[in-house]
Amino acid sequence: MLKEAIFHTNDIPYLFSVSENEVKLRIRTKRDEIASCIVVHSDRYVAPGNGTALHLNKVASTVLHDYFETIIYTKVRRLRYQFLLTDLQGAQVWYGEYMVSESREAAGYFHCPNIANADDGSPPSWVKDAIVYQIFPERFNNGNQAINPSQTRSWTSNEPLEYCSFYGGDLQGIIEKLPYLHMLGVNVVYLNPVFESPTNHKYDTTDYYKIDPHFGDLNTMKELVRIAHSLQIRVVLDAVFNHAGDQSAEFQDVVAHGENSRYKDWFHIASFPIVQSPIPNYEAFGMNTPSMPKLNTRNPEVIEYLIAVAKYWIHEVGIDGWRLDVANEVDHAFWRRLRQEIKSIDRELLLVGEVMHRSGSWLRGDQFDGVMNYILRDVMVDFFAKQTITVRMFMDRVDEIRMEYTDYAQDAMFNLLGSHDTLRFLTACSKSVWGWHDKYEQSRMMLAVLFQFSYTGMPVIYYGDEVGMTGGEDPDCRKPMVWQESEQNKELFAYYQSLITVRKTNIALREGEYQRWFVNEAMNTWGIIRSHPQQTIGILFNNSPNVSPIEIAELNNINVKSIQQLFGSAKLCLENGTIVGELPPYSGTVITLY
Repeated sequence: MLKEAIFHTNDIPYLFSVSENEVKLRIRTKRDEIASCIVVHSDRYVAPGNGTALHLNKVASTVLHDYFETIIYTKVRRLRYQFLLTDLQGAQVWYGEYMVSESREAAGYFHCPNIANADDGSPPSWVKDAIVYQIFPERFNNGNQAINPSQTRSWTSNEPLEYCSFYGGDLQGIIEKLPYLHMLGVNVVYLNPVFESPTNHKYDTTDYYKIDPHFGDLNTMKELVRIAHSLQIRVVLDAVFNHAGDQSAEFQDVVAHGENSRYKDWFHIASFPIVQSPIPNYEAFGMNTPSMPKLNTRNPEVIEYLIAVAKYWIHEVGIDGWRLDVANEVDHAFWRRLRQEIKSIDRELLLVGEVMHRSGSWLRGDQFDGVMNYILRDVMVDFFAKQTITVRMFMDRVDEIRMEYTDYAQDAMFNLLGSHDTLRFLTACSKSVWGWHDKYEQSRMMLAVLFQFSYTGMPVIYYGDEVGMTGGEDPDCRKPMVWQESEQNKELFAYYQSLITVRKTNIALREGEYQRWFVNEAMNTWGIIRSHPQQTIGILFNNSPNVSPIEIAELNNINVKSIQQLFGSAKLCLENGTIVGELPPYSGTVITLY
């Protein structure tokens, strides 16, 4: 037994509350080594030695490790516990706070002094039902040409897209298309920044309290939220609290008055006077972008100002949450304070951070509900689009991501295939990116969408993906939305629409436990199960150009008497307890297991 691979800590994500009297325990071991994992637990104030034994189930596997979990119920809301591990050769060890040992006493005990449900970080209750649609406002729809910026291009212009181009998208344009979004089936819209700014992307905010005049005004924003809510669509706005715009009144005051400015400590300034070119003498976003001076989120005045901004738009307009830009470059203390303030208004308000890497330190229940799940997107690009990893590598990487977080955080993830900062997924599947081409580009994207909608967390659609829009890296991924029906991909739209309906009408896809089902590396097929007390659903995938035969005899201890196909074109049936049939190339199917 490789003792060095065994790991647990009495902290997130290896121990966390799931209800007032329940905790989930998680332990890591070497892959394919442990035959049995048992936890022995008791009240930590009872004399040690005995306790209740519970088996842990293997729930995930990565390249190196297996993970086991169980849920412990306790009336007293406190625990003392040890693990007993048995390997495939029958060797046993105890594992506790002190060590891994053959001696139970020497191993020691882990402790959970208080099951603090108030600290669980549970997200809004609606996240499991959410279907999110991301809108880049300047490129979605032009509903009020009277407020167009100067030199606004024609919506269907063939001119090369530039970083500084304007097409006239606005809030009225979004209002006009809310029925379209309702018809598609989405119930949350996330808008990129809408506050005053000189650019098309609005990430260099001039005034946090003012809607950009080329987008509309406060009344337009209120109307958008009102109509969206009437259609049961929630609205999430984008907060840029890492940096401001260099045209903001606060930064311009520093430019004008230098060390005498009352705002000089709002920013990270190395010297005076302000120098913007060739390299700014102040901290700025990214690679010294002078138009985006970094805010000092340790400054008490900045903290109070930004929190007041966040609360203002909740109270004044009625938004349903915030997506927080460049969240990984802002102090954790600021995010903790922001969460306290926002959740004190309403725990149903959503907080999602933009973090493009592993995000455990932001998802401990004290900062964000979830993050934009870019690392899951990376795995999907590698597997479905680039096809550079095997099905087992794909599943291992997905499991590794899952084990980074609590169940609550996983439920609140923004699971995206693309965004305003990435090339579009359909383009990622194409010759223009990786130097090869096949007839299955759309099919591979559709298979990725099926996984996206079958997985835990909130599926996020980047505007236009549902009608087949293509585009490379920024700014090419920010083209104007295609509204001409003759240029829209109707097959893809119908696919999204049907899949949204399937997810909405099957509780297991929204709330069920996720687990592996089977893997066939030779055929590049695999399956997952979403299990819920009311329903069990299996999802089968074929990520290969060949028709793949299916024969599944092991049904994860589920006594299957019949199956019903909910989605997909596969031909499947149940013969003597075995699911048999075939999957077309680059396709998947969703079935209910009875």
